[in-house]
Amino acid sequence: MFIIGIAGGTGSGKTTVVRKIMERLPKGEVSCISQDSYYKDSSKVPVEERQLINFDEPAAFDWDLLLDHLKQLREGKPIEMPTYSFITCTRQEETVHMEPHDVVLIEGILVLSNPKLRKMMDIKVFVDADGDDRLIRVISRDCIERGRTPQMVIDRYQRVLKPMHLQHIEPTKRYANIIIPEGGHNEVAINLLTDYIKSRLNLKK
Repeated sequence: MFIIGIAGGTGSGKTTVVRKIMERLPKGEVSCISQDSYYKDSSKVPVEERQLINFDEPAAFDWDLLLDHLKQLREGKPIEMPTYSFITCTRQEETVHMEPHDVVLIEGILVLSNPKLRKMMDIKVFVDADGDDRLIRVISRDCIERGRTPQMVIDRYQRVLKPMHLQHIEPTKRYANIIIPEGGHNEVAINLLTDYIKSRLNLKK
């Protein structure tokens, strides 16, 4: 199994990069694990306090479960990937069944921050983007998908997202084998990465 970690700041274009890579690879050979699915369950935290949870630090994630699931996939075993609601800030009862694939993409803001997870990766990618561009994307996404107002997003960006990006996310860029500037708009970098993955898959056949 070929494991690729794709990190980058919130709104950097990671999801677009992952989608374009998956579209260019043969169906049935690639799957994606989103780190967002592995946030710790906050259902026991009072509702009024959930909006104050810091989702942009390593402590927010259930690393043990993520590592265990990745090990199971490498052993040829299927997993039940958790799902998480950003509206209620809780883990959902529903899971997503995932079978082992030749290529597994692990996408998330902090996937390069964990040493054990990095050791399991064949390629480490950091999707880079200008801070203003990331903020614009976050405002658009959170207002449409998460029921927040633009002012709520801006306040959270200044209070949490920007300082956490500088403290926890940006430093992981040094672990990357490949840095993709301009996020999902960088077709050249995405094509080069996809071609490399295809060459590795062909070597295994």
